[in-house]
Amino acid sequence: MKRLFISLYLLLSLSVLGIGWTLDSLWQKNVDDNNALDAPLVAFAQLLAELPADTRQRYLETIPANPVMPLQLLNADQVALLDNQALSSNKVFTTTNNNSLLQFIRVGDQVLMAGPLDIDPRANLRSLFTLFFYLSLALVALIWVGPLSRDLSILRKATKEFGEAKWDTRITLSNRSQVKPLANTFNEMARHISALIENQKHLSNAVSHEIRTPLARLKFALALIPMYCQPDSDAQKRQNFIDEMQIDIKEIEDLLQELLTYASLESQREGIQLDEYDLIQLINQTIKRLENLSPIPLVIKTTIDKLPLLGEPALIERTLQNLLTNAQRFARTEIIIEVKQTQHRVNLSVSNDGEPIPAVDLPKVFEPFYRSQSVQNGNKGHGLGLAIIKRIMQRHQGDVSVSSNPYQTCFNLNWPIKRQL
Repeated sequence: MKRLFISLYLLLSLSVLGIGWTLDSLWQKNVDDNNALDAPLVAFAQLLAELPADTRQRYLETIPANPVMPLQLLNADQVALLDNQALSSNKVFTTTNNNSLLQFIRVGDQVLMAGPLDIDPRANLRSLFTLFFYLSLALVALIWVGPLSRDLSILRKATKEFGEAKWDTRITLSNRSQVKPLANTFNEMARHISALIENQKHLSNAVSHEIRTPLARLKFALALIPMYCQPDSDAQKRQNFIDEMQIDIKEIEDLLQELLTYASLESQREGIQLDEYDLIQLINQTIKRLENLSPIPLVIKTTIDKLPLLGEPALIERTLQNLLTNAQRFARTEIIIEVKQTQHRVNLSVSNDGEPIPAVDLPKVFEPFYRSQSVQNGNKGHGLGLAIIKRIMQRHQGDVSVSSNPYQTCFNLNWPIKRQL
């Protein structure tokens, strides 16, 4: 605060001082050049010049004395001037001495002197007012710098705390604060970083848990290999044993692939290559590829024959595939895909009539590795499918939501329409 206050105060002081000095110089020049102020003394000198030299002093003595402006008649040799200076009978010559002022004008062979005159009878009062002015200026600067310095101190403290891994650090400032936008940017950055760190911790814990089970099975299987490799061992049992190991390996591979997909959707947000695709055609292709995996029919309901969009068709297809395979797990009679379009947005929903999602699980289903307790035993996934869908929608500036009741569970995708210009 001290450095900011001093810099602002010096700037204001020097600015006011420079402007004041300039104006004062212009004023003094204007006063010095204004001969009208000296006209009474010039007229009186000309009147004295009309009198004989020996009567001028007596005439001057007949005039009542004026303590404010004393007058005195001198001989020319009593006034010492520089070589380049000369007195005139129609112009007043002014000189200063300490706080007094003397004026001279020629009267024939003599010189009329007015003074000494008090230059500024209120000089002390003027100095007091000058001091008051600069103190007031300092107060104004302090009023301006104080809140700013306080807010900057809050920012500095919050930044230090955040650097000490206090991820919940946030800044609260008045709406009138000059650094309010900076505080908002800091809060947004802090929220993003804390979310990433929490997500990273959650992923690390979940991955270790998800991989531990198939690794334990593989470790146990490796210990049993000598028993199944005996010459008299049953070939079918040996093959079943190997198949089970392959299943564990495939489970780990699938998990790693899901993790790579999930991580890539977070890191690659800049310079995305957008392609044009037909959403209706993409849905029909996905339905044709997945309809043989389950006897539950996949039904598309829309009045739109063709819907060209701009985006990443591979990711949109991945989103639709995740929703459909998830619905095939739980649907009883049918799965409905519905597409609607407004002027600026497209809406795609996938609904099924299977077991409803418990209300307590609805806010968490899009979190990575989260699986509902009611279906966990029958769910062979890793809990990343819906989290990947959420990131794909965020990548397309859209959102995903879910609603569930005893009759229907519906996942709804909504994102803005982008088309080639």
